[in-house]
Amino acid sequence: MAARTGTESDTELVARAVADLARQTAFPVAFGGLERDGAIVVTATVGTRTRSLQGLVVHATRGLGGRALVEKRPRLALDYRTSRNITHDYDRAVLGEGIATLFAIPVLVAGTARGVLYCGTWSEVPVGDMIARPAFAVADALGSELRIRDEVERRLALVPRTAHVPGLDAATREELRESYAELRSIASVVTDMQVRGRLENLERHIAAISNEDGGRIPEYGIALSPREIDVLSRVALGATNAEIASGLALKEGTVKSYLQSAMGKLEASTRHAAVAKARRAGILP
Repeated sequence: MAARTGTESDTELVARAVADLARQTAFPVAFGGLERDGAIVVTATVGTRTRSLQGLVVHATRGLGGRALVEKRPRLALDYRTSRNITHDYDRAVLGEGIATLFAIPVLVAGTARGVLYCGTWSEVPVGDMIARPAFAVADALGSELRIRDEVERRLALVPRTAHVPGLDAATREELRESYAELRSIASVVTDMQVRGRLENLERHIAAISNEDGGRIPEYGIALSPREIDVLSRVALGATNAEIASGLALKEGTVKSYLQSAMGKLEASTRHAAVAKARRAGILP
């Protein structure tokens, strides 16, 4: 199980997820945290009456959350106090909060449990689809955000940090262009403004260092919309309209419209000419 060092952004992300969990399940108590060195560190709580859960460290296999972490599946203690299916290492914190029913949902990223979200009540309450389904959706959304951040960090590590790298070979330049297209796709679903800002800076950096003319700034007063650039970046990789639509979660007709609009702005008669002009203008790498 890979450990992840928590950052302020991660803490804020978990806090938003915990707030969503409380709101969407209507359970009065929600809390959770990410995995660090084989344990869950609770960094966010909502609706608690005491501070007993804040900062709680739940080790793998221990308690309800520890089991959810290692088994990678939700775990339920309908009557936490009398449950025989878990260890009771954390009774002081959980029962100290007065929780009767506790539901733990692992946060999965590429098959790895990266955190656990909990929701609980002060009286025994069955957990049916009306509660479980939105809880799963919140955990899935958090897992998706973490996956996106992982990919951003991976791409950041791969991109040269110099302003311009002269004489890039064809394979390296193509790899940079693939990274650019993927980052455009990631940026379209990122909600964290700090991460989105880093992505935008990285996109400009890639466009500059891979430009064969030395990374000049956009010219001709051409202003393409973000989606037009998304579509052109994938056209540059040889993708068909259908493939672009699938990759960007758009309708094929919408992709065609964006492409035609970009071609008009670039005064290009073909998709390939549009890509070439966008590269000369410094819009694409």
